[in-house]
Amino acid sequence: MDTASGRTHSQEEEPHLARNLKNRHLQLIAIGGAIGTGLFMGSGKTISLAGPSILLVYAIIGLMLFFVMRALGELLLSNLNYRSFADFAGDYLGSWAQFFTGWTYWLCWIVTGIADVVAVAGYMSFWFPELALWVPALGLIVVLVALNLPNVRNFGEIEFWFALIKIVAIVALIITGVIMLTSGYTSPNGTAASVTHLWDQGGFFPNGFFGFVAGFQIAVFAFVGIELVGTAAAETENPERNLPKAINSIPVRIVLFYLGSLFVIMTVMPWNQVDPSSSPFVAMFSLAGLGIAAHVVNFVVLTSAASSANSGIYSTSRMIFGLASYALAPKALGKLNHRKVPVNALFFSCIFLLAGVVLLYAGQSIIEAFTIVTTISALLFIFVWSIILASYVQYRRKRPDLHAKSNFKMPGGYVAVAMVFAFFAFILWALAQQADTAQALLITPVWFVLLAVIYFFIAKKKKA
Repeated sequence: MDTASGRTHSQEEEPHLARNLKNRHLQLIAIGGAIGTGLFMGSGKTISLAGPSILLVYAIIGLMLFFVMRALGELLLSNLNYRSFADFAGDYLGSWAQFFTGWTYWLCWIVTGIADVVAVAGYMSFWFPELALWVPALGLIVVLVALNLPNVRNFGEIEFWFALIKIVAIVALIITGVIMLTSGYTSPNGTAASVTHLWDQGGFFPNGFFGFVAGFQIAVFAFVGIELVGTAAAETENPERNLPKAINSIPVRIVLFYLGSLFVIMTVMPWNQVDPSSSPFVAMFSLAGLGIAAHVVNFVVLTSAASSANSGIYSTSRMIFGLASYALAPKALGKLNHRKVPVNALFFSCIFLLAGVVLLYAGQSIIEAFTIVTTISALLFIFVWSIILASYVQYRRKRPDLHAKSNFKMPGGYVAVAMVFAFFAFILWALAQQADTAQALLITPVWFVLLAVIYFFIAKKKKA
């Protein structure tokens, strides 16, 4: 395996992705990756489980993943020839790590993308109940492929506007909530908006320790995709300036978008009055007198799901392109068109997204299957985040010179890494506490066994 410094020359002879993403694209991609659809639709469930302590849940997850992102940033900037975290995993942990990380990340986004395709079809039926479900599902895939084919700037523009819609919706909710809170709003059932709702309805931890733990089981899924900014860095102009800006703004985003929105929701409506089966965003806007609240939030969630599918198409194609460059994926998938877009890798991933169209007609039982499958996806994301941290540890050991001259050092170093690994262990324990998520924990190793078998034959072929 080449060393971190020894790859530079060989990679310069290979086809390169174009650095066509602007700073504004990277900043909004980072925001879009940090704000999942789960915030709009799943926050009611998390509030019902953890009560006001859900604020602490999101703050802890956000802090831990900030350290992961800082490690990611330092590693990517140590060698600008890295196209993704799979590349530096290969350098510091070995070819197996690049293979496992790349294909696992691909599966993460394929599963997420299929779920998004199904979701978009469902959200469209809100307005067009007579429309066949396959039409919007297939239409979304065709449109996203068409928009991603010309050049990477198109992806950046799409994500810019998708993320902007999410930001406007959240900021509007926060402003509305603050006005209702400061003006002494009283709901139809006679409950007055008050900050005291955070502790006067059974305390800050109303459902005890295990209610608090249950919040982590769902909330961690809302953060998948936060590492997308690292995949986009290879196609961003001036990454030394733009990547640190995007990563350093993550804590501000978490506080504003997650904690800010949940804070106003639980002060206007006590946590025990939030319906876990519906979006608290709809409830908040409805209380404020916005009669079209359901339509507005449905539009926001629709664009959020489309944004996620777009990210999936983008990230999987770039990851497979990188693997093909090192003979860890079929060589044909490493082809770039004249606009520096990995077209074959793009079409390869989209073929699997078409499975979402088929699943629309698989019956109601598919909902239960998707609970397990999306949990598996989140577990695989935790694996990817762990590989990033393990690569950082090896980078510090093997290349102390690069760490010493880095202008973007990960705060906390080894201590922060140990803390985040301990947190991931806690998440795995938390997932083992519920039957459906525990089932996903048992199924997930099958994927790694499959990868191990395939890698065995790849390694054997390389030695021959």
